[in-house]
Amino acid sequence: MTSASMITVGNWQGLLGHGAAPRELECLLAVAGGASGKEAARILGISEDGVKKRLLCLGTKWGVTRRASLVAEAFKRGVISPAVTTLALLMAVHGMLGDDQVMRIRRGGNSGERRIETRVATRRAECALAVA
Repeated sequence: MTSASMITVGNWQGLLGHGAAPRELECLLAVAGGASGKEAARILGISEDGVKKRLLCLGTKWGVTRRASLVAEAFKRGVISPAVTTLALLMAVHGMLGDDQVMRIRRGGNSGERRIETRVATRRAECALAVA
């Protein structure tokens, strides 16, 4: 596989030639990494509406309507792959060392708070992976 057929955004990689245009794949990888539409737009240097349009186009091609379903479908099709085994190993090691800050999940009634906590944990893990 050549590097030209792969796109990387953060610690996520996507394969071209599986039904997703390059920009659609970039938007998908950003969202899979936990970025909101606004954050993905900032990362990719496009407008938030551009991100929404690309994800809508890809969802239409694959027959899904929600972002989470789009990411799940991409996994199922083998289009995207995170450094998931390394991330799982890192989280397990932190759990064994007793680092409660990494494993803590707030149980607020607000689902947005959970989403933010997940992004924070993901970013911490990505930073640790980049250092390692």
